Amino acid sequence: MEKRSYSLRYTGNGGDFFKIWFVNAFIQVITLGLYYPWAKVANLKYLYSQTEWEGSPFQFLGTGRELFIGFIKAILLVGALYGAFFYLAFLQMPIYAFLVFLTGFALLIPLALHGTFKYRMSRTSWRGIRAGYRGDRGELFKLFITGFFLTIVTLGIYGAWFVNDLRTYIIGNLRLGNSTFQFKGKGTDFFLVNFLGYLLTLVSLGIYFFWWQKDLFEFFVNNLKMKYGDQELSFKSKATGGGFFNLIFINLLLIIFTLGLATPWVVTRTMEFVTSNIEPTGDVDFDALIQTEGSYTDATGEDMADIFDLDIAF
Repeated sequence: MEKRSYSLRYTGNGGDFFKIWFVNAFIQVITLGLYYPWAKVANLKYLYSQTEWEGSPFQFLGTGRELFIGFIKAILLVGALYGAFFYLAFLQMPIYAFLVFLTGFALLIPLALHGTFKYRMSRTSWRGIRAGYRGDRGELFKLFITGFFLTIVTLGIYGAWFVNDLRTYIIGNLRLGNSTFQFKGKGTDFFLVNFLGYLLTLVSLGIYFFWWQKDLFEFFVNNLKMKYGDQELSFKSKATGGGFFNLIFINLLLIIFTLGLATPWVVTRTMEFVTSNIEPTGDVDFDALIQTEGSYTDATGEDMADIFDLDIAF
């Protein structure tokens, strides 16, 4: 099979998404936030359905009930951590309170990451083929705790290798049917992208920030591979620093001058920008994909990731 380009695009529009987003926001207000799981599902179903790969849309199969049950579990776990912290602080044991909070945080984050990808991938499908995540919770815990400790003792320097190792492990365990994914980025390269980006942003009084974002996007996209047997799909970034400037600057103005009401248009512009600036090429026969992944309905990790504001797209 000869190599060719594949299509990836977002077809939604801000007006349609606004109707869904506004109704969800209104109901969340009058239910004091209890409607949040159903609101998130409605938003995800729309965003997935408007994202097309080779002319076929993705589907989000999760339900509000799954997310609500996960939300209750996540609140209890995080609440227990904060409860222990404030209890020790009340007993005037600040060092123990800090150590308990830091340890609990270090343990809950990998739990949230593992649960998020396990749930979100299981509830994602394309052409009826379910995605999946086969990572081992114990291995992810070991990887996270080691990286977390080394990042602290190196005063943050090891953070680039830490994040890169997490990305490599998680993406390496993703599946779409019987296809696999790989991330080939190196921690040294990631460190240099961030070091130079931070330095040049300071020197240029913030102007280089948009080119820094372009370099990060390029690093994430260009090192991603999809494999099916001996067939391979590569991804290439077409984004520019000017494109990121236009995206971020206008999105910021939209949010500020509409007091957040333009959020659906901001999301739409971002989705369109991301999909239009990723060029997939390869020789993968998608018609040969078969179902291999099972269903997973525990959304605790997904909700915990929301509480900690973890980005699944990293």
